[in-house]
Amino acid sequence: MSTGAAPADAYASALSGADYGEAYLEETSWTSAALEDGRVQDLASGNDLGLGLRLLRRRDGRVETFFASGPGIGPKTAARLRANLPAGSGGPAPRFAAAVRCGVIPRADPARVPLARKVDLLRALDLVIRSEFPSVRQVTVSYGDRSRRTRVLNSDGTDARQSLTSVVMSISVVVEEKGRLQSGQESIGAQRGWEVAEGGEPFAAARRAATRALAKLRAPKAKAGEMPVVIAAAAGGTFIHEAMGHSLEADHVQEGSSPAYRGAIGRSVAPETVTVIDDPTLPFQRGSFFFDDEGLPAAPTKLVDRGVLTDFLYDRTCAMREGLRSNGHGRRESFASRPFPRMSNLYIAPGQDDPAEIVGSLKRGLLVTRMGSGQVNTATGEFVFEVDEGWWVEDGAVRHLVRDANLLGIGPDALRSIDRVGWDLGWGIGTCGKEGQSVPVSDGQPTIRMPNLVVGGSHEI
Repeated sequence: MSTGAAPADAYASALSGADYGEAYLEETSWTSAALEDGRVQDLASGNDLGLGLRLLRRRDGRVETFFASGPGIGPKTAARLRANLPAGSGGPAPRFAAAVRCGVIPRADPARVPLARKVDLLRALDLVIRSEFPSVRQVTVSYGDRSRRTRVLNSDGTDARQSLTSVVMSISVVVEEKGRLQSGQESIGAQRGWEVAEGGEPFAAARRAATRALAKLRAPKAKAGEMPVVIAAAAGGTFIHEAMGHSLEADHVQEGSSPAYRGAIGRSVAPETVTVIDDPTLPFQRGSFFFDDEGLPAAPTKLVDRGVLTDFLYDRTCAMREGLRSNGHGRRESFASRPFPRMSNLYIAPGQDDPAEIVGSLKRGLLVTRMGSGQVNTATGEFVFEVDEGWWVEDGAVRHLVRDANLLGIGPDALRSIDRVGWDLGWGIGTCGKEGQSVPVSDGQPTIRMPNLVVGGSHEI
């Protein structure tokens, strides 16, 4: 691996002269392809190799950040980038411990799969959907893989190297009947290789998306208003990711854009049945890693313990501001980006309630089995989520599918209102955006009930 070619000591001089210094070396190879209405779109593949150099200094109660990045790696690149940063204080150069190497070895390396074969899979998915669902108006299928090899050398003496490979696929289907349109989406992916795309799962996901879209054509519009809402484990954790996760990233808290949780460590923010964890160590999950992008070993972070707020997600900069040690959630999109506190695999831990009994407890309300996209304003806590699949429930029985539902509310209030937590656990995958950077994540939750949430309707697409 070329990111490990040069000896660690060759970078030492570039890291001296600051309270913290770091060289981040990265080599990536990737492929992306999309097929829309049978036509190939956005077909691309490539390799990137580069280095990011960062210095942190404490000054007058603040933490100053100096960052430079560029293509190429090696001591000469590090020296060139260091010349673009302020001169150091002449402190000693770090001594590095033995390198620690970790990696995910895919069963089938996607880099060895011809690009034509990847496109053929997209065409096969498009053909299956169109042949089995005559009401289809539009089909969009996409594929992406990425192999990322990184090395972090820092003034703590760390030499951390890791290799991660991931594959993700997304299917979106729009159907039409009597001039009305509805859509269905499915995504599959993991930190695995081409084996994610082999077998029947991509075709099963495509059929689920088309079936859901077709069913919504014939479904009545969701009733609007305040009502009990059950979000099933099958819906994944979009709710906790948006309603709480971003608000617990330490930079938002420190900057005052997450006022609901500032100064709230040790306070009750949810019922005792609710525990929230971010865990980058979970095997094969899309948001997992062995080291964060600042070289700290991955470890689970319990953010809410039986209803009590216990921690935030820190990177080194935010931790340094408070005189703390980072809990290993500094993440960046690439060598050209500075790290920020980010989620990895965020989830609500399973509880004690029977999921079937939670649904059966609904007198009149909405059961959400598939979430769509969502967004939150961390300053106010206001969130809105699209419901990709929701069901009307009366007297504990699931009556019928509904369409065009949204969930609206205030994150901290919704979290406090959870009164049932199931023993199951379901996961979703996604790509999380922040500060112009995107990183892979997973999110999960058990079946939960909120007794009074606002459900809003939406216009047909």
